[in-house]
Amino acid sequence: MPERTGVKMNTPIFDFVSRYADGDPARLHMPGHKGRGPLGAERFDITEIPGADDLYHPNGIIAESEGSAAQLFGAACTLYSTEGASQCIRAMIHLAASRVRDGNPLFFAARNAHKAFLYAAALVDAEIEWLWPEGPADLCSCPITPAQLEQVLTQAKRTPAAVYVTSPDYLGHLLPIKELADVCRRHNTLLLVDNAHGAYLRFLPRSLHPMDMGADLCCDSAHKTLPVLTGGAYLHMSASCANLFAPSVKEVMALYGSTSPSYLTLASLDLCNDYLETKISADLANLLPAVERAKADLIANGWQLVGDEPLKLILRCPGTQVADALAKQNVFCEYADGEHLVLMLSPATDPGDLARLISALGENRWGVPARAQLPMLCPKQAMFPRQAIFAPQEQIPVEQAVGRVCAAPTVSCPPAVPVVVSGEVVDEAALQWLTHYGMETICVIK
Repeated sequence: MPERTGVKMNTPIFDFVSRYADGDPARLHMPGHKGRGPLGAERFDITEIPGADDLYHPNGIIAESEGSAAQLFGAACTLYSTEGASQCIRAMIHLAASRVRDGNPLFFAARNAHKAFLYAAALVDAEIEWLWPEGPADLCSCPITPAQLEQVLTQAKRTPAAVYVTSPDYLGHLLPIKELADVCRRHNTLLLVDNAHGAYLRFLPRSLHPMDMGADLCCDSAHKTLPVLTGGAYLHMSASCANLFAPSVKEVMALYGSTSPSYLTLASLDLCNDYLETKISADLANLLPAVERAKADLIANGWQLVGDEPLKLILRCPGTQVADALAKQNVFCEYADGEHLVLMLSPATDPGDLARLISALGENRWGVPARAQLPMLCPKQAMFPRQAIFAPQEQIPVEQAVGRVCAAPTVSCPPAVPVVVSGEVVDEAALQWLTHYGMETICVIK
């Protein structure tokens, strides 16, 4: 684990907001609740009053807090987002695309990319070359190997603006980021990592965070695995990227963000810095052995585990049925489908909740579903994503979609991974995948 001092870290955003709330101010500014309301949090919800700094032009408390976050994550530069990792993904794609001077920027991307990547690529009018898994895989997983990436980049007709991967993925699989980063460096391209589910990886006994593994740009959804309000996220930059992009990165974040960022979310990101400095080590030391015991108990009870992410439990089972049974016992999962049950933990998870889970699941009476015999998915591309997304569209039943061009991808959130992406032709194989994942309609070009 990265060495911590254990000394309380400054929390300038939270301290400022608290002083303001306790000062009985006359709030003749936004928001309209004026610091009063049924939630109880309204008193801390402010706007850019004097001293509150400006998220997109920071030179005060926000700049100080982001600097502390960069130090904690070992990044050359860390920026806050109050609009989730989606804002950070759009900024990463924009920054990488800005290096391309001639023609459309090209990205090589693992196929299990979140739809935010697809929309970001459309906004910068990028081309996408998809990296497909070499063997059978689920919608949410795309195990790209360094040898595969080496071959693809060697054979590429032009150097991509960046390679984009998701790690960990929704089913808890970690990619070999260090080796993939080495390949990218040899081919003079950037490695961008969607680490939305892995902010905590930096603080394990041995860091598995992408920034420590050689990623150039990386986004974390702080709110997914750290004690941060929903929407709190980080954009991390390596030293080389900070040299390239630091002068423009705030303007790029502003391009894709609201001019009214949530100070509640900013304050929670700020307070999280102190948690990461003083408490997360003890919480992980308490939790990680309990997780290992829970995994052993699950295996002993006949459950099959998937993935290697430390703070996720993924069971291969009739997930929807099992999730319904758990809900009746007041145990709620992150995601379930016909083949998987996803249970997300965090350093703040009470080990007692793991005991409740093991008791609620009991012996596996549902069995392990056979892997769905779906055909190889590799739809033909008819146009770039931007052309398709901005074209006239219509919604039709999926069974009528064969031969039509996908306009906006049909996804459930979670996991928000498209089967067919904008600009691709729906074929018979894609129809089987769409049907398998319960999608009834699709948006196609008129």
